[in-house]
Amino acid sequence: MLTIIDKYILKRYLATFTVMLLLFIPIGIVIDVSEKINKMLENKIPFLDIVVYYYNFTIYFANSLFPIFLFLSVIWFTSKLANNTEVIAILSSGISFSRFLRPYIIGASIVSVFVLLMGFYIVPAASEGFNNFRYTYLKGGGKEAMHGNNTNVYRQINDNEFIYVNSFNDVSKTAFNFTLEKFKGEELISKITASRIQWNPKDSTYTMYDYTKRTLGELDDKIEKAAEKKAVFTFDLEDLTPVVYIAETLSIGKLYDFIEKEKKRGSGDINVYLVVLYKKISVPISAFILTIIAVAVSSMKRRGGMGTNLAIGIALAFAFVFFDKIFGTLAEKSTFSPLFAVWFPNIAFGILAVFLLRNAKR
Repeated sequence: MLTIIDKYILKRYLATFTVMLLLFIPIGIVIDVSEKINKMLENKIPFLDIVVYYYNFTIYFANSLFPIFLFLSVIWFTSKLANNTEVIAILSSGISFSRFLRPYIIGASIVSVFVLLMGFYIVPAASEGFNNFRYTYLKGGGKEAMHGNNTNVYRQINDNEFIYVNSFNDVSKTAFNFTLEKFKGEELISKITASRIQWNPKDSTYTMYDYTKRTLGELDDKIEKAAEKKAVFTFDLEDLTPVVYIAETLSIGKLYDFIEKEKKRGSGDINVYLVVLYKKISVPISAFILTIIAVAVSSMKRRGGMGTNLAIGIALAFAFVFFDKIFGTLAEKSTFSPLFAVWFPNIAFGILAVFLLRNAKR
């Protein structure tokens, strides 16, 4: 059962966090508009598209900076409790510091579940809309940049087949210098080449130009040629070079399936996808760690008052974001373990939370 004090603290926890979001999101929108207004006017972007973009921006922005907002909101209202000697009164009544933390942990649980569900189902759609708008309207050569490096693509599409294209044009859905090799074990049994292959969305087929198929036999090879030939394959051209932010746009179930498919294909971007997957779990967990640190730092009445607590809080919050970004980038750009990279900030700040909590109890 929640006591009156529990309800009081829990209400302040959730209310302050909500107000913090409502204060900073408009500021973020104003800054973003001021940076992009010239390009929006130059490209004559429809007003409705801009409205949808800022709806997606709100969700994307809030999800990205939620740890900072949560941390600062807890420090803010806990510092006010400490300055009003409410914390001293609560602890002097015989309530232990661990018991004092209970409403904070309940609040962190509510926020974590909300952020977890958002990250699984709502944020992916918002991320897709947010990034599509940026690459379509705001970036030079955005449509091409969406697919990153789309030259010299070589991938395994199933257990026995490998595909190679020299380059891929996403607008025309055309790949150049196409090769499809089929193996039986380690033995090559057939090879298809074409100077160009084009996807036909109407009937889900491909048209190959300057088509050649060589089937290897025990005594001699069989060669088939045609100037133009239609065929059905099990791969999609778009799957050869998925958009650079594809992992952010997938719900949790689709992301698992996508990663498994990319592993079989030997994708070089697996670490990027794994970082996105692991963050969907690690970020909500950080709510508990940051809450404990915030309470431990701000529950003591200091000479500098709330200003000192906020200064410490801002420094710690940005240190957390710094480590999160640095280790995430390390995992994406190197052979660094994505699992360790994503969880390192939580591990490091979890140890700090235990240390600060033990000192606060004294």
